[in-house]
Amino acid sequence: MEFNHKPVLLHECIECLNIKPDGTYIDGTVGGAGHSSEILRRLGQGGTFVGLDQDSFAIRVSGERLKAINGQAKWILVNTNFRNIKRVYEEHQLKGVDGILLDLGVSSHQLDEAERGFSYQHDAPLDMRMDRSQELDAERVINEYDETDIKNIIRDYGEENWAARIAQFIVNARSEKRIRTTGELVDIIKAAIPSKARREGPHPAKRTFQAIRIAVNNELGIIDQTIDDAVSILNPGGRLLIITFHSLEDRIVKNAFAKKVKPCICPGSFPVCICGKKPVALHLTRKPILPSEKELEENPRARSAKLRGIEKLSD
Repeated sequence: MEFNHKPVLLHECIECLNIKPDGTYIDGTVGGAGHSSEILRRLGQGGTFVGLDQDSFAIRVSGERLKAINGQAKWILVNTNFRNIKRVYEEHQLKGVDGILLDLGVSSHQLDEAERGFSYQHDAPLDMRMDRSQELDAERVINEYDETDIKNIIRDYGEENWAARIAQFIVNARSEKRIRTTGELVDIIKAAIPSKARREGPHPAKRTFQAIRIAVNNELGIIDQTIDDAVSILNPGGRLLIITFHSLEDRIVKNAFAKKVKPCICPGSFPVCICGKKPVALHLTRKPILPSEKELEENPRARSAKLRGIEKLSD
């Protein structure tokens, strides 16, 4: 299947990265190489690009697309999760990074490839793994986690008001037979949510599918540590950009960035700081950058995207 993924906030990302031709840049979520291609095109002799993705198919497709760019820069692709960004940095003996980009969204390709099980629009095996080599998948979460854990996942990661009822219906259904497909799960969710509530807002399964996907891939649990590791390998003046697609991700990124910009933990009543914690970065923008009206017309899937960035201060 063709890997078609329209990069979100492309112009804004490239502008914020402030790419130097001889700099070193990392895209922690290569996907279809949309952002990566534009970064590589701006690098010259002495420049280095490193792309990471836990989806092996994305790595293969991106490799072909980057080969087609006749540039002078060195480039490397690594099939791994961005949580391993510091390890990749050390293994390839990089000497400081000038820019890092993380796009936390699920790619259009993953949503459109029915057998991956990410979408509530296609009937497919319950999978939802971004890294297909890992053991935990959506089928195991739905059939083997206890009711309380399922409720908490749907409530906390999906912000779903009907989480308790959906979890109860899932447990009742699986007591009769194992739930194996996205279609079966969608039917259970629809049965759990009252008809009046189903007529309002987005697809009734949207929040639950988002929640299960986040749990399967531990998407939120790795953000804080990744930000710490990313900042630690940046050169002074280097920039870290993160694109998020829902409020939970954005809140984590916002708070993590705030701690880099203003790390002092002294009570507000103290006249001077005594904790000794100094800022390590500054905000590129006070508020997140949002897609333009033009981009939303061309790519409706960008509608919930937010871009935040920080620049590392001198060590």
